[in-house]
Amino acid sequence: MDFGKFKYEEKKKAQQSKKKQQTIKVKELRMRPNIGDHDLENKLKMGKKFLSEGCKLKLTLMYRGREMSRQDLGQELLTRVISDLSEYAEMEKDSPLTGRKKSIILAPK
Repeated sequence: MDFGKFKYEEKKKAQQSKKKQQTIKVKELRMRPNIGDHDLENKLKMGKKFLSEGCKLKLTLMYRGREMSRQDLGQELLTRVISDLSEYAEMEKDSPLTGRKKSIILAPK
């Protein structure tokens, strides 16, 4: 058998297997605990769009300065966002507070 032909066949097999792979994109929405209602609605609208496209959604809550002393406000915001997006997504991963950021990952239904 010709070695060049063998390498060509292997290359074609690799291309076909790559074609069948699905890559899942992760889109991120960043917000702070004292976000305004209208700003939150815009973020949720973008989140619904990302989830309907099949992307995973990473919600990152960032604390600055004195907001660290009121982490309960941030947790209330995250539960509100999860309940608003519950018909579009389900929570996949909830990570603890790392430094000044808390993240959760939502997967589309």
